[in-house]
Amino acid sequence: MLRGGTRKDRPMNPRISDDFEQMDHKTCVSICDAIGERLQQSLRPENNLSPRLNELIAELRRRDNEQH
Repeated sequence: MLRGGTRKDRPMNPRISDDFEQMDHKTCVSICDAIGERLQQSLRPENNLSPRLNELIAELRRRDNEQH
């Protein structure tokens, strides 16, 4: 069953099947957060970063935590 119109109303994209359901915002944010956490675990910065770079990374983390 197609929602929101007929098949000809949809853009042609072979990677998307007819039964594709869009993710809601909450699910999308959860997936992005999980990917970010895994990347942080696997791409840990080395301890030999400059003090200024460490400060900037800490500031980014602080700002990110304020948004969530």
